[in-house]
Amino acid sequence: MSGNLARNTLGATPESAPRPVFQPLPGIRQQVKISPAEIQLLSKYIHGLTGINIEPSKAYLLETRLGKLLENEKCDSYSAFYHKAKADGSKRLDMQIIDAITTNETLFFRDANPFDLLKFKIIPEIIDKRATAASGSLAMPIRIWSAACSTGQEVFSIAIVLRELLGPSPQHNIQLLGTDISDAAIRQASYGAFNKFEIERGLPRDRLQRYFVASGDNWKIKDEIRSMATFRKINLMESINGLGKFDLIFCRNVAIYFTLEDRVKLFNKIADTLTPDGYLIIGSTESLTGVCPRFIPKRHLKSIFYQLR
Repeated sequence: MSGNLARNTLGATPESAPRPVFQPLPGIRQQVKISPAEIQLLSKYIHGLTGINIEPSKAYLLETRLGKLLENEKCDSYSAFYHKAKADGSKRLDMQIIDAITTNETLFFRDANPFDLLKFKIIPEIIDKRATAASGSLAMPIRIWSAACSTGQEVFSIAIVLRELLGPSPQHNIQLLGTDISDAAIRQASYGAFNKFEIERGLPRDRLQRYFVASGDNWKIKDEIRSMATFRKINLMESINGLGKFDLIFCRNVAIYFTLEDRVKLFNKIADTLTPDGYLIIGSTESLTGVCPRFIPKRHLKSIFYQLR
C-alpha cells in the first residue's frame, strides 16, 4: 500500500517510459569506496606508521579520514593512494596520513581525578622525596612527560596545576615535555593557541582569564605557562631511550588503539623511562593487568596510578 501511495502522490509514469538515470552534479566527486583488500593493505601500512590497529570492520574510518587525501592527490582508488604514499620519498603523504588518522581527541583537565592526584599527592610526595637529596644551591628538578599530548591541552592543564601549587618558585626546576606523533598537533601545542570550542571544553572561566590572552578569534596561553613546557614529535613505537628519566608520566588513552603486543612493548619502554620511585598515570578505563607486570596499581581516593615494583 505504501508503494501505491507513493506513486499516487509523486505521480506515476507509464511502465513503458524509460527510467531516469541520476548523474552526480558537476563538480561533486563521489566518495571512493574501499575494498576489503585495500582495508588490509592500508591498515597494515598505518600500523607501521603509527602503531594504531585498525580492525577490518572500520572501513568507514579509513574512508572518512583518508577520503579527502584521495581527492587532493587525485587518486581514483585506495590502492593507488597507498602506492603513491609508499613511493613518496619526502614522506609528505605519510605525515598527512598520520595527521588524518590520529584522533587528537582531548580537552582541558580531562577527567579531573588525575589532576587532583597530581596536586594533592604526587607533586607533594616528589618534593618530599627529592628535598633530602637536592643540594641547597640548586633548583629541584621535576620532570614530567605527557606521552600523547595531542594539541597540548593536557600539558597546559598540568602546567596550570603546578603553577597554582608551587607558584613561580625558583626552588623548582619544572621540565614538562609533551610529545605526539602528529606534526599538526605538535605545531598547535607549541604555539599554544586554541579556538572557542577548544577553550570551552573543560577550562573554567577563572582559569581562562588568569592564564590566557585573547588573540584574534582564539585564546593564547600566557608566556609564563607556555615557557614551562617543550614539545617534540615522537612515535611511541620507536626508541625513546634519549628522553632520560621522568618523575611522572601521563600516557592516557593512546594504548587503547594498539594491539596487546604493542602495548606490552610500549609500557616496558615506559618502565625503563620512569625513575624508580616515579608515577605513571593511564586512562581511567585502561589497565596494565596482563600487559606489564613491572608495574603495580595503587589507589588514592578515586584515582588509580602505577609505580614500579
